[in-house]
Amino acid sequence: MTDETERDYELGQDNVQVLGLDIHNPVFVISGLTILAFVFFALAFQEQAAAFFGWLRPALTSRFDWVFMIACNIFVLFSLLLIVTPWGKIRLGGKDARPDYSYSGWIAMLFAAGMGIGLVFWGVAEPISHYDAALGGVALGEDGLRTDWAPLGAAEAHPEEAARMAMAVTIFHWGLHAWAIYEMVGPALAFFSFNRGLPLTMRSVFYPLLGQRTWGPLGHMIDVIAVFATMFGLATSLGLGASQALAGLNYLFGIGISDEMKVVIVVFITLFALVSVVLGLDKGVKRLSEINMVLAAILLVLVLILGPTVAILTGFFSNLYEYARELPALSSWVGREDTNFLQGWTAFYWAWWISWSPFVGMFIARISRGRTIREFVFCVLIIPTLVGALWMSVFGGAALDAVAGEAGPALREAALELKMFTLFEGFPMTGLLSLVGIILVVVFFVTSSDSGSLVIDTITAGGKTDAPTAQRVFWCLLEGAIAAALLLGGGLGALQAAAIATGFPFAIVLLLMCVSLALGLAREKRR
Repeated sequence: MTDETERDYELGQDNVQVLGLDIHNPVFVISGLTILAFVFFALAFQEQAAAFFGWLRPALTSRFDWVFMIACNIFVLFSLLLIVTPWGKIRLGGKDARPDYSYSGWIAMLFAAGMGIGLVFWGVAEPISHYDAALGGVALGEDGLRTDWAPLGAAEAHPEEAARMAMAVTIFHWGLHAWAIYEMVGPALAFFSFNRGLPLTMRSVFYPLLGQRTWGPLGHMIDVIAVFATMFGLATSLGLGASQALAGLNYLFGIGISDEMKVVIVVFITLFALVSVVLGLDKGVKRLSEINMVLAAILLVLVLILGPTVAILTGFFSNLYEYARELPALSSWVGREDTNFLQGWTAFYWAWWISWSPFVGMFIARISRGRTIREFVFCVLIIPTLVGALWMSVFGGAALDAVAGEAGPALREAALELKMFTLFEGFPMTGLLSLVGIILVVVFFVTSSDSGSLVIDTITAGGKTDAPTAQRVFWCLLEGAIAAALLLGGGLGALQAAAIATGFPFAIVLLLMCVSLALGLAREKRR
């Protein structure tokens, strides 16, 4: 197929109309039926599901940690290549295209979709876990991350060294590598859709490699894998959000903590997400994302002011330095003695980000028409990395400062989802901070669910962005059902196992995407 006939692909040519729905055959049917069968299995055989997921997570991370490490290092290098080469000048949508959204609205949406719930959940919990590990302690929590090992072998570290390593490792997990995964998918989808006239689905990215086979069984398989990865990656984050929201409600109002109550939280917030889904991208997702950013900024400023302000501000710059210094060692998978850390934390994170990449990548591609590739990469890779480092420095810095004082035992012993609220006990306005934190988690929960529904609906509608509202409602409800089923069928460990299981095959897909995008951009420059 030539450049000219690429644009002749008829959007929706493989779609069928069923009961008022506009579905892509067979992607919608295979994805929907498989996921429904999975939900039935997890609910009907909870003990077997818990045992299976308990085996699956360590099995994958122990055998394929090197795959995740190599893939994510390649994504970082390729992203930086896009900034410095002439490819960066290519404008998504053509040379005359102009952005659909302002910088503030655009960045708010991509950041809220990218990792909002995760930052709130791990902002306090992860630095404390690494700090304890570096001192030879135990990271507590029923999340599969229990450990008595030390990051990079720093078992004999002094408290200052342990704090330094804890922040460097935390920022590493939420820095360049994480956003490079998202950045890898976004410009590829936007380029082949807006510049080459192909459908906004994952298969379109592989046209330079597959040609006409893009629209056949291989293309169907790519889109189905993307749906699975998105669905289970979202379920992991929704499970984290439900756990932390319930922990906050228990702290403030004494509501009991159980898997059943977590499911109630999932159901309740999924209903809110449905409202946003029905309103659409501009009226629903965009406005909620902007609310997210305001709430996150308020909570960040309050913790900064009420916590050890000077230590946090100076720590932000020193943390960035330590992150840069430790980056080569943390990125390596060769000769590592801290295999438990490598497999239990880093490999899991990379698999989680990869499972999220179809969702976040397609979402930010959809809102990024008119940006140059260089502008896209810089704003999706560099700015969120710095914001994430600031967030972790504020919450992690305040937490590590509290650990050294009287609040240390309580913070260490608290469950992961309670650590943020336990930290707030040492601050003035404890109730206000906790309430803002709960609202922030809930709104992040809603934005993740509704934007994920929009993305999955686009894939299963063959690239159409105006499919019937009922289809978005279906996928939104199914997301909540998966999160609930996994919580009942193994808890947070089951959610993590599902994310890794779908992240592994998609890591191979993303590596091939690098090659395909390079071929497409090279052809565009020759034009």
